[in-house]
Amino acid sequence: MRSIWTGSIAFGLVNVPVKAYGATEDHDVSLHQVHDIDGGRIRYQRRCEVCGKKIGFEDIDKAYDDGDRTVILTEVDLKSLPAEKSREIEVVQFVPNEQIDPIMLERSYYLEPDTKSPKAYALLVETLENTELTAVVKFALRQKMRLGALRVRGKVLVLQGILWNDEVREADFASNLAKGEISPQELKMSSALVEQFRGDFNPGEFEDEYQLELRTLIAEKLKQGDSLDTEATFGDKHAASADAGRNSNDVIDLMEALKRSIDKKHAGTTKAAAKKTTGDTPSKITKKANDTKKTANRTSKEEPKTPKKRRSASKRTTTKKPGSAKSSPAGQPDHKDSERKKEA
Repeated sequence: MRSIWTGSIAFGLVNVPVKAYGATEDHDVSLHQVHDIDGGRIRYQRRCEVCGKKIGFEDIDKAYDDGDRTVILTEVDLKSLPAEKSREIEVVQFVPNEQIDPIMLERSYYLEPDTKSPKAYALLVETLENTELTAVVKFALRQKMRLGALRVRGKVLVLQGILWNDEVREADFASNLAKGEISPQELKMSSALVEQFRGDFNPGEFEDEYQLELRTLIAEKLKQGDSLDTEATFGDKHAASADAGRNSNDVIDLMEALKRSIDKKHAGTTKAAAKKTTGDTPSKITKKANDTKKTANRTSKEEPKTPKKRRSASKRTTTKKPGSAKSSPAGQPDHKDSERKKEA
């Protein structure tokens, strides 16, 4: 990584020299514009409206137009501003972590200690961790005074830009939101649906599907050219998208929608669990079950049947003596008689 800013954190009388690095990057595929007829690349040129000449960046200044007059601001003018000359990240306040609204957060920067003795840096890291506070700071970067949040991420100080209060718009449609009554049953079903989606956030589990599909499209275009059949390339996903969008404008009962959502999520969870346990696709699982069933049927047919015992042609009849116990069939001892003899 290459540092984009060098300065220091001013924390009371403590000064912590640091270097700033961009903490995020764009992973999108780089595309440019072309003429649809001949594929010629489209380029934008900076031309002066007065003389019509093409102008380079080194000859461009900035200006402000109030409607009647225009004020030109040169690079020298902008660098003369006191805030632009500042190389400090000034700590102005320490606040509880949860008090900074996420909607106000901007780009993040890693701060590296720029000294051979980073004790002050380590002290600030430990202090922020132990107190569970975020430092609100002011700093100048790229011709702009910014508000920022200084916090810890994995023993590294992270500086994150914060929008100024007047840069966050209010939701002026809030008063128009429908105020329908929510029944206890609807709330119960909604909570059950939320519970099925509940889990711990792991950003590594998510992928930018659009960029993956775009890369696939580019790779197939390089192989097949303009004759590429996108339906064949993305067939299953096209069908899934069509099913998801079908009847999306239909008005359906809220309870029915919640019930369907819970059933769908439950079915998806069961399917995923089966796949994770066996490592097989649903089609393979079904095939294995059918094969097992066929094998069992085949085995049962092949097993020899046990012949039934033939009854004796002359059945022995036993007679009951008055008051005597029921006699046993011929050839089998009467256990009750044995027990009575032993007792006698």
